[in-house]
Amino acid sequence: MSGVGPVEPGEGTHAWDDPDASPPSGPPHGRLAHLYDRHRPALLTATAVATLLAGGGYLYATRPQRPPAPPPPYPSQVVSVAYLDARPAPRGAPPRSFTLSVLLSVESGPPVTVTRIAQPYAGLSVASAPRLPFRTNAGSTRKIAITMRVTECGKVSENAGLPFLDVTLRNKRAMEDHSYILGSRYAHDLSEALHVACGNHSR
Repeated sequence: MSGVGPVEPGEGTHAWDDPDASPPSGPPHGRLAHLYDRHRPALLTATAVATLLAGGGYLYATRPQRPPAPPPPYPSQVVSVAYLDARPAPRGAPPRSFTLSVLLSVESGPPVTVTRIAQPYAGLSVASAPRLPFRTNAGSTRKIAITMRVTECGKVSENAGLPFLDVTLRNKRAMEDHSYILGSRYAHDLSEALHVACGNHSR
């Protein structure tokens, strides 16, 4: 009795011609696959760069923020004015003029500009050297010669109690009017100067 052996594939046929068999796996073929293989290194590099940029942007956005710098001080907080001495009025000054000198100091912060110097008596006019306005840097001092002229003796007091100077100061933060009381020596010298200016004149 003869048996029938397994059927051998014929010429031009393949073992996977069976409709129920899966084709063998392999690399994709065709034009698209060729382009992908050709540009694969560039695509991988671009993907890595994009990932790094995204991570860097996240780190930059979430970095700790420095607190804002504090504003500069008000000019009156860093400026001091001290009395120095009495001096002769400058040559060519009008009659009944006298000069008192002060020292202005700026401790810190941006430069300070003096725009006005005045005093409380209506019968006195004021001029300064250096002339207004002038600027003083932080850590610097400036001597100011203040020349006063009596314009009307009846509107000044020869016995000044606590006289003061009104000074207008300006820096990057603000402009301020500030009054400086210059002490007993200033009051004494001012009273003496007023007495000399008005003692021999009708009031």
